[in-house]
Amino acid sequence: MHATSRLLQSCRITFFTRPTCGLCAQARSVLSDVWDKRPFVFREVDIVKPESKCWRDLYDFDVPVIHISKANSPEEDPSLSSKAVKLMHRFTVEEVMAKMDSVQK
Repeated sequence: MHATSRLLQSCRITFFTRPTCGLCAQARSVLSDVWDKRPFVFREVDIVKPESKCWRDLYDFDVPVIHISKANSPEEDPSLSSKAVKLMHRFTVEEVMAKMDSVQK
C-alpha cells in the first residue's frame, strides 16, 4: 500500500478537549465530517490529564480548541500557542477546511 500525495501533504489537527464536554462532542463530529472529505493526521489532548497541565493552563475555559499545522511540523509547544493556526469553541467543516488550506499554502 502506498500513501497518496494528498496524505503526504496533509495537515495535522491537534484537538484539545476534556471528558463530558458537550461542545467537544460537537467539534469531534465536525472533525469526523472533515476527515471524510479530506484526511488528516489527528492527535487528541485531554487537558484534564496531569501530563497536559500546560495545555489546561492555556485552554481550561476554551475547549474545544484545534490547532492546524502541516503534518510534518514539530509537535505543538504551549509557549508558541499564540502563533498557532487555531479554531475555538464552535466551528464548521468549512472553517476547518479553510484553515487547512491556509496552512498548506
